[in-house]
Amino acid sequence: MNSIVIAFTSLSEKVIEKALSSAMSYKAYLEQMNAFSIEEATSGPDQSEILIDYTALNYKRMKRLDKSIDLDNAHKQKINKLDKKITWLVITETWCGDAAQVIPVLNKIAESTDNIELKLVYRDENEALINAFLTDGAQSIPKLIALNEKNEVLYTWGPRPSEATKMVVDFKSINGNLTPEFKHDLQKWYNKDKGVGIIVDQIAMLNKIE
Repeated sequence: MNSIVIAFTSLSEKVIEKALSSAMSYKAYLEQMNAFSIEEATSGPDQSEILIDYTALNYKRMKRLDKSIDLDNAHKQKINKLDKKITWLVITETWCGDAAQVIPVLNKIAESTDNIELKLVYRDENEALINAFLTDGAQSIPKLIALNEKNEVLYTWGPRPSEATKMVVDFKSINGNLTPEFKHDLQKWYNKDKGVGIIVDQIAMLNKIE
């Protein structure tokens, strides 16, 4: 299947360029999370205790994942078939549980090749950007926007790997909103999956790029 460059307006292109100009590296993102944890703060305007606690928890979770997530040789070989430079622009917030599980895996993939650069921006500081890349009408994060060297959109992905997305859709169809119990079960699924679902999803998308 051929890759498709998604058409956006000139306004959307300017929004992407603006976001890229203020985007962070993964290292800088972790450093900000650590600072927030020390200061008992979080990203975004909502400085509620629960989001502050989530940021501190997510920082510890991401540091653990940095040590435990690994790509096997088969995955590395498939990733390194990519022969074009691309940027992964990821919209996130430090309090987001899905982002804490997803972004370390994306970073491992990006580190395995010279052809992917990972950049991160905060959702609430880039409202125009997230509104251009809604998921079923919602500002769901994390949201990955894959860009070519001209900053044209190759594909988007997120906020969750395919299997986790199905779990969420199935639960909502029966129960409506996600419950705290389901969110806990979803985190357990991430831990058991060890990033494989995210890796497989990304390889499938990368293979469509020509």
